[in-house]
Amino acid sequence: MPFPTRAIAAVAAGTAVGLLLRREKASRRTAERFAAASLETLLNAIDANDADTGTHVRRVATYALILADAAGVSDHERKVIERVALFHDIGKIHEALFDIIHDDKRLNRAERRAIATHPKRGAEVLGPLNGFYPELPEGVLSHHEKWDGSGYPRHLKGHRIPLAARIVAIADTFDAVTHRRRYRGAQSIKAGLDVIIAGRGTQFDPELVDLFTFPAVFEQIAATERKVAAWSEPPRQRRTGRDEPNVPDITFRWRPGRQATRGRASSDQTRQEVR
Repeated sequence: MPFPTRAIAAVAAGTAVGLLLRREKASRRTAERFAAASLETLLNAIDANDADTGTHVRRVATYALILADAAGVSDHERKVIERVALFHDIGKIHEALFDIIHDDKRLNRAERRAIATHPKRGAEVLGPLNGFYPELPEGVLSHHEKWDGSGYPRHLKGHRIPLAARIVAIADTFDAVTHRRRYRGAQSIKAGLDVIIAGRGTQFDPELVDLFTFPAVFEQIAATERKVAAWSEPPRQRRTGRDEPNVPDITFRWRPGRQATRGRASSDQTRQEVR
């Protein structure tokens, strides 16, 4: 084959490969955008099924991000922590648990066993998105594990529990104590702090507890708790997809109203980047 002919063939082959790569990239981007939109749809589903749970997971995400920022985690880990916080209770919208969760009476033993299935149910719901958010199902599955190995569902111990789950566990418990449940009233911020301290080294990562209770960090937690106490179910927003270039780390519209400040954001920020 004469040299010019070989050169032309090489250019043509390179062009074909480049075209194929661009098509694959576009296809991947479309799939990533679909996965990100699916997460926002699931968050809206939580709101639609139980507004109390919808506001609970937003408060938990807020506290978890404060603790994550204080811990100096990477941007990637921060994104993971936020997602795990927002979806840690998605397993509770399962129809088998709905009546139990919405009963005003205290749970009996059988009902507690049923509720204890919600981490596994949540991980199963999120499983199809594992290719895009591999840490999300694992974090949701692990958010009721305990530092000493006495948690559920797998009795993970210490650092075998994902960091996101360890942070969310503290934020989740604090919110559970300081906000009203159907079967009891809200307790004080001091009571929430005491519960976290009591769980140090048994239920919770001791280093994270020390960070949570560090005066500067807890002052921010307490100030935020007072601001988010009045949150109500947020309005649903339909996304066009034209203004969200960063996928799958799409900007979640999950914070209703004016928000408390954090290290890198202003107090009137209403759109929180999923980290």
